[in-house]
Amino acid sequence: MAKLSKILIFPIKSLDAIALNEVEITSGGALKGDREFAIFDQNGKYINAKRNPKIHLLRARYELSDRLIHLHIQNLHQNPQDIFTFHLDQDRISLVKWLNEFFGQPVELHQNVNNGFPDDHEAWGATIIAAATLSTVQSWYTAPKLSLAQIRDRFRTNLEVSDTEAFWEDQLFAKSGETVPFKIGDINFLGTNPCQRCPVPTRDPSTSEVYPDFQKIFIRHREETLPANIERSRFNHFYRLALNTRIPLTEAGKVLKLGDSYF
Repeated sequence: MAKLSKILIFPIKSLDAIALNEVEITSGGALKGDREFAIFDQNGKYINAKRNPKIHLLRARYELSDRLIHLHIQNLHQNPQDIFTFHLDQDRISLVKWLNEFFGQPVELHQNVNNGFPDDHEAWGATIIAAATLSTVQSWYTAPKLSLAQIRDRFRTNLEVSDTEAFWEDQLFAKSGETVPFKIGDINFLGTNPCQRCPVPTRDPSTSEVYPDFQKIFIRHREETLPANIERSRFNHFYRLALNTRIPLTEAGKVLKLGDSYF
């Protein structure tokens, strides 16, 4: 039976993830704490890895129970002991000042505790993928070889499900405008569409170095391995991976836990 094997949330959009054993569903139908914060420039646009590869050099570690973030810059000329710690609520002004200096421009840090800042505003729930899918994608990259952890860091998916075949998640979307209902544990989900990818997976998450022909390799293999029984009309191109979802607002307050079964 398929089971939930990993929960990852990204407290600040575009920065590192933190792994959890369980996570609550917010009143807005999101995973609590996921993309709760986002960094914006003075024009109201996201500062993220799509627009600013420098963000790959920024390492973040969290102590969410104490609302702390520990930041350091991954750089050959940076002392790894230079770690800067901020309280996400009480030290907001100091945190923004530090980010201003890192990015070399004025930035703003916005917060949304109900919905977070999802990429797909029509599918604000968790992104889901089979662990076997990530392993299969890893096998496509051999020169140079990528580890499973590197593949996971590149595709930044919230929930992983084990004990399934590769691309299991592709069965959980239908034609445009339709959704596919399913449950993991006590939580109801609506599968919406395969997640469209951007330049971020093509880059090393730690250095921003681009993997040669990453997207071409991915598209070729993705088309070759696309399951026969899925809704192919959702693939206007094959640079798509993982499932976008909506979580109904009725699920607010429920808790998703590692080991929960899919049905």
